Parts: sequence; C-alpha cells; structure tokens
Amino acid sequence: MAEYFQHKFVKPDSIESREYQTALAEQAKNENCLIVLPTGLGKTTVALQVIAEYLSRGTGGVLFLAPTRVLTNQHYEFLKNNLKLDDIALLTGEDTLAKRKKLWANSVICATPEITKNDLERGIVSPEQFVLVIFDEAHRTIGDYAYSAIAQKLIPANPRIIGMTATLPSEKEKATEIITTLRIASVAQRNEQSPDVKPYIQQTNTEWVKVELPKEMKEIQFHLKKSLEMQHNLLQRCGLRLSATPSLSQLLRSRDFVLRQNRRAAKPLFTAIRLHYALNIFESHGVTSFLRFCDRTKEKKGAGIKDLFENDPNFIRALAFAQEAQKNGIEHSKIVKLAEIMNSIQGKAIVFTSYRDSVEIIHDKLVEMGISAGYLIGKAGETGLKQQEQVDTVQKFREGGYRVLVSTRVGEEGLDISEVNNVIFFDNVPSSIRFVQRKGRTGRKSVGRLIVLIAKDTIDEAYYWVGQRKMKSAQGMGDRLTRDLQKQQGTSGSVLDAYF
Repeated sequence: MAEYFQHKFVKPDSIESREYQTALAEQAKNENCLIVLPTGLGKTTVALQVIAEYLSRGTGGVLFLAPTRVLTNQHYEFLKNNLKLDDIALLTGEDTLAKRKKLWANSVICATPEITKNDLERGIVSPEQFVLVIFDEAHRTIGDYAYSAIAQKLIPANPRIIGMTATLPSEKEKATEIITTLRIASVAQRNEQSPDVKPYIQQTNTEWVKVELPKEMKEIQFHLKKSLEMQHNLLQRCGLRLSATPSLSQLLRSRDFVLRQNRRAAKPLFTAIRLHYALNIFESHGVTSFLRFCDRTKEKKGAGIKDLFENDPNFIRALAFAQEAQKNGIEHSKIVKLAEIMNSIQGKAIVFTSYRDSVEIIHDKLVEMGISAGYLIGKAGETGLKQQEQVDTVQKFREGGYRVLVSTRVGEEGLDISEVNNVIFFDNVPSSIRFVQRKGRTGRKSVGRLIVLIAKDTIDEAYYWVGQRKMKSAQGMGDRLTRDLQKQQGTSGSVLDAYF
C-alpha cells in the first residue's frame, strides 16, 4: 500500500512519499541548493515539499520560475492541485500591468523569467517579499539569460534559493557560473544508478537509425562543400589561422578578432559562417528548409551576400539543384524513414527538431499520412504560437487530440505527458543538456523508446560524437562541483571564493 507525504499545507493522499525526494527536500530547506535529478523523477514534487515547509513558517512568499509558459502553467496546475492554499498565481508576459500588480500579491507565484526580471527592475514587485525562490531548468543560468539578472536582484533580500535541473552542463566554466550566480552552497543529486531511485526508473531503449542521402542531395551537398572550401582558402590567404576544415564554432569564435585586427578577412569569414549554417540545415533538415534559409539570407544586407548569390558558381549550382529537387518532390531521406517509423509504432509520439521550418514540413507529412498531429513552437515571429496557444496544444496532445506532437526546443524542457513512450529526434543535438531533456519526455510510466535519425556523412554524425563526449563529461560534473564546494567549507569568506 502506497504511503503519502503528510503536511498541513499538502492535500491528503495526493503526493506519494519517496525516500529520495524527502532527502533532497531536506537538504534544500537548509541551504541554497542545486537539485540534480533525472527527468521524470519528480523535481517538482521535491519543490512542493520545500514550498510547504516555507509556507508553514509564514515569513514570506514563494516564487517558482520556469523558462516557458507551458512549463510555468504545468507547475501552477500541479501546485494548485496539491497545495491547500487559495492564493496561488500564474504570471506571464501576456498579463497586463494592472493584472500583474494584483497577482504579485499572492503567497505562491509561478512566473516566467523575462517578465519577472522586468517587473523587478520597474519596482512593481520587491525581492523582499520572497523567502523562497525556485529556478527550474537552472542550467539556463548562463550569460545574459533573465535568471542571472533575477538572482542579482535577489541578493539584498537573501531568500532561500533552489535550482533544479535534470543534468548539469558538460563544461566546468558553465557549471561554475550557475552555482556562483545562484549562490549555491551544495549540490543535491541523484542519478539513475542511485539505490533509492532505481525502483522508480523506467528503461528507455535508444536506437540510432542511419539514413543515406539520395544522389540528388549528395550533389547539392558536394557543391555547398566546394563553396565553403573556397571561403576557407580565402580566409587562410587573409592570414587567419584555422584548422584544415574549420568548424562553425571555430569561425564564430574568430569574429571578434577579425573585426578588431583583420578586417580584410571579414567578408570571407561571414560568408563562410552563412555557408556553414546553410550546409548544416540542408544536411539535417532537407531541401525546403535549406531553400527557405537561402531566401531569408538573400533579403539581408550583409558582407558577401550579393557575391554569394550572384558570383559563387558552386553555391549557384547548389541552389539550382535544390530548386529542381524540390520540384521533383525530394525532401530528405529522414522524412521517408519517419513515415516508416510512424507506421510501425503504437501510441503517442513526440518528434523533436531544432529548426522551425522543418516542423512545418514534418507536420504536413504526418497529416498527409492521415496521422493526427499538432506542433509546438515558440512565440517569436509571425508564425509563432502565443503562450496560451502553446498551453492549449500541449493539453490537446495530452488528452489524445493529437497522436503526434512535432516540437522545437520549447517542448524539450519539463513537458510532462506520461503516456508518451516514443520520442524521435529528427535531428541530433551536440548538447548533453538538450539530449537529456529530449530523452526525458519518454519512459515515464513504462518502457520508453528513443529513436535518433542520423544522415550518413553529414553534420548529424559529427554531432553524435560531440554529444557522446559531452554526455560523459556531464555525468561527473555534480561530483566535481560538490568536491570543490566542500573544499571551501570552513575557509574565511564565501564558500564560493575559489570561483572569483
């Protein structure tokens, strides 16, 4: 018989009692804590236990932050259904100023970060009113993301801070930035091998499915690579020290140097960067996505764009061949493979792709096959989904209105649909965090199936190896941070002195 978590602020028989959740919550009650827990094991339930404790103290309010409206709404519904409390508010950028002023007065507030940052800066809400602030998907606390500015605003008030994430970054510098910005004193973590977690883990079987580009696409690929090679040669002649086949990241890192000290390399550098993007989109997403990228690029006014479209014979050939391929109905081998997969699986599925144009292409193909499908994209741009539309789409999928949800990154974080046992990566991602986030959408209540589509001899394969290396590095990051924090305990000054 199941045991339930008991607390005066938690509805009876609503939250199953799990030893590891209680242990993580106890640690987070006593110090600023970063909770690292695999997806599907109840980070929000851990947060609920800490929230209940702080509500019982009656010393101030609680702020629960999440990066998307979909996830913020999910947290709001969870707290509303499980807390014995009436004044719980959902607050996003789509609320009017007058409404937000009223909502900020609630005891527990679930909010998106950008509007929280803005309202703190405007003085509409005071950091002094919060005794507990929770940063969900805390791995985002990097650079100029709104979480960083919020954490800075909270320093004078000194509330208890909890960060939550399924995985840490693979890079030590980024992981360190997170714990320093959030003033984390300890890392509370579990992984899939932890003894108290193992009974709750569902197996996820991963399949790496390789496809061959058709000859028409290989011809386009050949001319794009020849065009890129020409720009790389120009960069070397301009004196830029690059590897034999420079990566996009290497070129991006060269921008500041070129603009400051080697202006004559600017034109070939920015042309090469555009060509890398074009080639990556073509190899991973197909003909139509590539052509749409080219159309948008042609409309811009930037160094080398006119030359690329009017004077580069290889690029011009690639463009012509792509237009011909599109007329002949050639898109990408992945589309064909996806159709085969969808015909072979039962139940719901989520298809992830990083590029918005390919969302439309995949969605239309599924509908053409007679499969009920919806799509989830961000709110930016004319074609974007408003925040409420995103919430409605997820709810319709959850209720069975769609069999398949095609999603960009907006659906990678926190999407909790327990009946989904099939996740398909249309493109691979060179990020350990994004891989774990995507994978975590399956295998929640029963055995999950993850299928990753990889086009042979393309950027997909390169991303596979980068991703595997980063996954391995990320797995031990929590232990490394814990050792570093422990070394600083008992020394004069902050436990974080070592990082400054």
